Amino acid sequence: MTEGHSKSIVLVSGMSGAGKSTALKTLEDLGWEVVDNLPLMLLERLMDAPPAPDSKNRDRPLAIGIDSRTRGFDAAALVQRIKMLRDHESWDIETLYLDCSGAELERRYAETRRRHPLAEDRPAADGIARERELTEPLRRWAGQVIDTTAMSINDLQQEIRARYSRDPNERTVLTILSFGFSRGVPRNADLMFDMRFLRNPHWDDALRPLTGQADAVAAYIAQDPAYEDAVSQIEHLLLTLLPRYQQQGKSYVTIAFGCTGGRHRSVHVAERVGRYLRQAGFSPTVLHRNMESAPHNATEQAGSAQKQGFRGEHTA
Repeated sequence: MTEGHSKSIVLVSGMSGAGKSTALKTLEDLGWEVVDNLPLMLLERLMDAPPAPDSKNRDRPLAIGIDSRTRGFDAAALVQRIKMLRDHESWDIETLYLDCSGAELERRYAETRRRHPLAEDRPAADGIARERELTEPLRRWAGQVIDTTAMSINDLQQEIRARYSRDPNERTVLTILSFGFSRGVPRNADLMFDMRFLRNPHWDDALRPLTGQADAVAAYIAQDPAYEDAVSQIEHLLLTLLPRYQQQGKSYVTIAFGCTGGRHRSVHVAERVGRYLRQAGFSPTVLHRNMESAPHNATEQAGSAQKQGFRGEHTA
């Protein structure tokens, strides 16, 4: 093996329309060498090629775009080749898979009026289903999976920058997010805590219009007997985990706190934990996904009814 092969290599794949082009362009902006849709028969030849003699950055990392349109694409065979190269040739190869829900991919194709590459004469849904089947072995193998369903282009660019920036001085990007379970869980959270066990300010007429940032709401939640012990344990757990994530080179960590509507309990706890981590020397960004959403009595009632009926259920 020629000198210089210890440089990082990432294979970027995933569903067509999920953001592979955006990911590759962002990696290129970060200084990576980028090659897209290389025929798989040339993969090892590319990785074995030495850098140009006048190259100023001989250890420049390499990103290779591969998807179902790549000539000779076979996800299961590709996984086996990656395993062989990593085990026998000592290549530092990582796989990034970009995923997206079928409904969102259909919307994107309809919006751009493009045809899906695997369904030129059929509905996009047929091509999406076929591609998901073809790429499933690669998704299962991938060390990094990013779901772009709820992401804008800018969101994906920031995610790629956070995960793959080569700046050794960059610290882990820490985000604390509050959300409402009734409006869907965040897809890219690394740690998720359910705050629905705490007493709910929604049922106090004076507190319902407020949010978890209000002192009166904070005081109401803090009166729950389980509050202080539970939240304190979460804070201590994070002090243990976050340095470990940093040591392992994880560039981006999202900690999500959820309650039913995402306006009271999750907001308050996210704010409290954010302050705690700042005092501990971290620099979290606190975001509230659903804080401005309208109160939803029916959702809260359904959540309350579910709690009442839970004791009567059995688990398999």
